[in-house]
Amino acid sequence: MTSQSPLTTRQLGELVDRFYARVRADELIGPVFNNAVGNWPDHLEKLTRFWSSVMLRSGTYSGNPAAEHIKHAGTITPEMFDRWLALWTQTTTELLPPAHALELQRMASRIAESLKSAIKFHLGQPIVAEPGSRARPGGASKPYRSTAIFDQDTLPQALRREHSTKAGTWGVIRVLSGKARLHLAAGGERTLSQNEPGIVEPEQVHWVEPLGPMRLQVDFHASPPVL
Repeated sequence: MTSQSPLTTRQLGELVDRFYARVRADELIGPVFNNAVGNWPDHLEKLTRFWSSVMLRSGTYSGNPAAEHIKHAGTITPEMFDRWLALWTQTTTELLPPAHALELQRMASRIAESLKSAIKFHLGQPIVAEPGSRARPGGASKPYRSTAIFDQDTLPQALRREHSTKAGTWGVIRVLSGKARLHLAAGGERTLSQNEPGIVEPEQVHWVEPLGPMRLQVDFHASPPVL
């Protein structure tokens, strides 16, 4: 039995091109993308760099997907994410070996959930638990554990490098003074401050970077936090 060939940037580029050709022609999500993107060739190259950075750790992408989607928060609906994922599943299944296709589908699902949460947070909407999760009555969530308060010098290396929360655990990074940057391995970053906490979803790979003098604490929740 021969081992499966690794995923390549060329495959990701072909995937991005075919997928977004379908997106642009789609009746539901096509208008949103076509109105938002001014230069499709450049955008497709950028998206290929994004997926290369996510799947191959190439480090060729720099940007903030959450911020870009928040610009269009008023026009994006949950149904649009479902359609986006359906087209992604169709295209990855057609173009890639099953194991690679499944890996990309799982990553896309995680990214979609992260973007939906970012949009809800921006609009001031509660982040409600999915059916079957351990949400408290009324959607409220109190932390079951909190870390010590760290500053720019005492922030543990475990938080400064890539790590993830456990299955079923949400993290809330609360900056008490100064600023810090939350990086998501799936793409994007967010500057956190006293008025801008960071939410980390279950099993979401991330790391934290102090931005000068700061103090922060991390709360852990057994259900989606309502801030």
